[in-house]
Formats: sequence, C-alpha cells, structure tokens
Amino acid sequence: MGHALQTLSANNDKYNYVFLTKEELNLVDESTIHKVFEQYQPLWFINCAAYTAVDKAENDQETAYTVNGRSVGEIARQCNKYNTRLIHISTDYVFNGRGVKPYLEDEKTDPVNYYGYTKWIGEKLALENNPGATVIIRTSWVYSYHGHNFVKTMLRLMKERSEIRVVSDQVGSPTYAFDLAEAILQIVTNGDATEHTGNFQPGTYHFSNKGVISWYDFASAIRDMAELSCRVQPISTEEYPTPARRPSYSAMNTDKISNVYPVTLKDWKESLKECLKHL
Repeated sequence: MGHALQTLSANNDKYNYVFLTKEELNLVDESTIHKVFEQYQPLWFINCAAYTAVDKAENDQETAYTVNGRSVGEIARQCNKYNTRLIHISTDYVFNGRGVKPYLEDEKTDPVNYYGYTKWIGEKLALENNPGATVIIRTSWVYSYHGHNFVKTMLRLMKERSEIRVVSDQVGSPTYAFDLAEAILQIVTNGDATEHTGNFQPGTYHFSNKGVISWYDFASAIRDMAELSCRVQPISTEEYPTPARRPSYSAMNTDKISNVYPVTLKDWKESLKECLKHL
C-alpha cells in the first residue's frame, strides 16, 4: 500500500507527501511516533502499516497487538493533538465469516483470529482517540506487483509445479493496492484539510474491487490470464489447516464509500489484468 501511494502521489501536487521507513516510524516504539508528529505536524496521516502475518499473530500476540492496536491508538492521539486527519487501513477479518451477504459498515464485528482482533482494537482506538477526524477503510485480499502477496505467490508456484491446491470455501473480494491508493488520494484531495473544509466525512468505510469470489476462483483467473498450464485443484479449509482460523465469508458492501466520495470501484478481473501487465 505504501509503495502504491508513493507511486500515485508523485503526480499529485496539492500536498507534500512524506513516506517513512520502519526505522523512522517504529510502531513498537512510541517515542518515534511522537518525534514524527512533532517534526512534520501533518494535515493528514495515512496509516498503511500493519502486522499482517495472520498465522504468526496467533503466537506473536504482543507484537501484533502493539502494531495493529496500541500504536494505532497512539497515532490517533497525536492526530487529535495536532489537528490531523487520520486515514487508517483495516480488514475484512474483523467479521466472523458467518454472513451470507456482503457486510455493511455498521454490522457487528466478531473476529475469529488474533490478527482480526488486533485490527478491531486498532479501529476502536483510532475512532476514540481522534473523534470526528478519522476515516477507517476496511479492505480485503490486497495484492500488487510490489511486495509479497497472493498473486505473486501463485505465479511463482504455477511456474514451478504442474498442480497446486487452493481453498475453495473461503469467499471474499480481492483488492488491487493501486485502486485503494487511488481511493485514499481522492479522499484526501476531496477534503481540504488546510481549512478543514471540503467534503470530508469521517467514519468507517469498506473498499475492495467489485465481485465476490473464492481463493480458488482467484487462483484460476491468475493462471488463465497469465496463460499458464498449471492445474488448480479446489480443496476445503479442512484439507488445508492453518494456525489461525479464517472467516469463510468476508465480502463487504462497498456502496457507502462511492456514495460519499468520488471513488471508482473497478471489477476485480479488470484490476487483476492491470496488475499482471506489470508482472
């Protein structure tokens, strides 16, 4: 997400964007958070950082909680102190997966793994500590041509193997990182923070590409678009046990964000095709 934002914001001259490394803004060291705010006193703070190793979070709970929960609360507290608007990225994993239709923003959260719990804590603290100036964006299945993600892993495995097995009973929506980055920049430029005017409406929003599919469907599309010959075999979650439970259904209703902000929601196949061009 940070890479996508940095790439797209290079063409945006309304604000001066500053991108920080893990060393410059260490989320397990609150003093670096304080130093960053003191130095820059930003109009906006976009938090793309997260502990995203879902299975590892089950055992590395202290780090996951610090990065996804406690540090977000401190960032929000600093935002409130410096009159800064916060955009924080959260996840579909705050839901329990027992739904049968895309989740709305105000539906009950009930995470089934520790990662989802820490992200829920982050949402809660962000809204509590910077009330009236925080936007939470829940997203899902984020991928890009940069970094480690499902699309790049599938491409590598499909070139190495004649057959792979992919879970077919976990359903949700993919999100191309550049589409989400574009939406974030639309929110920023649409609400002029210099005078705290413009169309800025805080709250919780959902964002993903259009379409509800399984991981198996996603893998099959990657293979077909990349014109690879690897066989993709559907399997059940029971056949692929992991340390952390996953919600079986995590698709989210994205109507609200496109109704409030000038955000375009693209079809997942269109965005996957765009990503594969870079790969």
